[in-house]
Amino acid sequence: MGDKVVADAVDLADPRRYREKLKECLEGLGRLLDEKRFDRPQNLMGLEIELNLAGPDGLPRMMNAEVLERIASRDFQTELAMFNLEVNIAPHRLGGRVLDQLAEELRTGLGYAHRKANEVDAGIVMIGILPTLGAADLVSANLSDVDRYTLLNDQITAARGEDFALDIAGVERLTCTSSSIAPEAACTSVQLHLQVTPGRFADVWNAAQAVAGVQIALGANSPFLFGRELWRESRPPLFQQSTDTRPPELAAQGVRPRTWFGERWIDSAYDLFEENLRYFPPLLPILDDERPLDVIAKGDTPNLAELVLHNGTVYRWNRPVYGIADGVPHLRVENRVLPAGPTVVDVVANSAFYYGVVRALAEDSRPVWSRLPFEAASRNFDAACRYGIDARLEWPRRGRFGGTERVPAVHLVRDELLPLAAAGLDAWGVEPADRDLYLGVIEERCRLRTNGAAWQSATYHRALESGLGRDAALAATTRRYCELMHRGDPVHEWPVGLPEPAVPLG
Repeated sequence: MGDKVVADAVDLADPRRYREKLKECLEGLGRLLDEKRFDRPQNLMGLEIELNLAGPDGLPRMMNAEVLERIASRDFQTELAMFNLEVNIAPHRLGGRVLDQLAEELRTGLGYAHRKANEVDAGIVMIGILPTLGAADLVSANLSDVDRYTLLNDQITAARGEDFALDIAGVERLTCTSSSIAPEAACTSVQLHLQVTPGRFADVWNAAQAVAGVQIALGANSPFLFGRELWRESRPPLFQQSTDTRPPELAAQGVRPRTWFGERWIDSAYDLFEENLRYFPPLLPILDDERPLDVIAKGDTPNLAELVLHNGTVYRWNRPVYGIADGVPHLRVENRVLPAGPTVVDVVANSAFYYGVVRALAEDSRPVWSRLPFEAASRNFDAACRYGIDARLEWPRRGRFGGTERVPAVHLVRDELLPLAAAGLDAWGVEPADRDLYLGVIEERCRLRTNGAAWQSATYHRALESGLGRDAALAATTRRYCELMHRGDPVHEWPVGLPEPAVPLG
């Protein structure tokens, strides 16, 4: 939710002065690109996971401050609401047994955090949207007690000028309003980072956009919100609507939402930063003392603080990131598509598929984005969010006649994209044992046509059929999900339904 700022010390600048500073930062970025100041490729990847806190009853626990105090690790941080946490995994070099190493670090860290949460009658849940969240949980009073969230909420609600309207029609329909951005906190995701050179950035970003719908189809894990069954992956429509600064009139005029898939393939990272300035008014006009062009003229590396902060308030599903390490600037593609969970194995399998297929597509001599209209990629994203593993997606037709065709997502993955992902992991130097193990998880999901969302929905309906009411069924589904999540088997191996009650002996 943007960079950390201290609300008590913030001096919100005049928007015109801030806009001029943003333009100076953008010019500075352009000079850094022209002068080839950026870090050379190091094959670095990074991972962040947003988490939920829930009690033994399956209901959310508003106590991230108490849990973080017990965890006492810089790897874990607050997130938007009091039932959220985030874990950050240190960057890893892609290659060797990196996937198994990543899985072991996640198991260790999440297991420790879960034990600490248990001390205050809570637990860690990796899931896209906690099924037991209600509208009363997602109010401004439950935002984390952190200045940056308060300031961001104030600025977005002021820009909106009226309550946020949520209207999502899926299996059922949800309509309600919110006076704050708190409903966005229901969305907990996995963020995958890949450091790239400026010359490769556009190809990697375009490839990531092309497969965003495929990622959702494979990994959907958010079918419920406020007691309603909606889309298989309900995070994207919820995120867009709960951060939408546009009143209905501006939306009708085609003004772009701040949560945005995009509208075109790009040629450079500069394109995305320039679009951010052109289309989106600043939400946090906070001026830094740095003069970036002067810093560049001295041969040093500017922080580009205003540009970075503004970029953090435009919620692209594949976001450009400017960073500095050891005094040298670098660029990353931040993939924000996937929901959290269901298990560590599933998260690492999703990561393996992404890093493999993006590398292969980015290096293809006939890039997929030269054959797939951007509008088709956007439609794929929407279709995958609605239908998950059962989605049909548009993809370039094989053969000399060209064009696109609509194919089941599971066939597209098994027939075309899994071999590409395997080749991409080979190109990264990932060990075949890691490659086969984690891509095998993706293959089994496709074979069985199941993922986290499919399991949640099927188990919930079994609970209803057993005689439970809606709320009790959602709570029982959540408790069973937590049990299986901590057991650790990938979701395609989970038995559907609730365990049979124990039969008394005698």
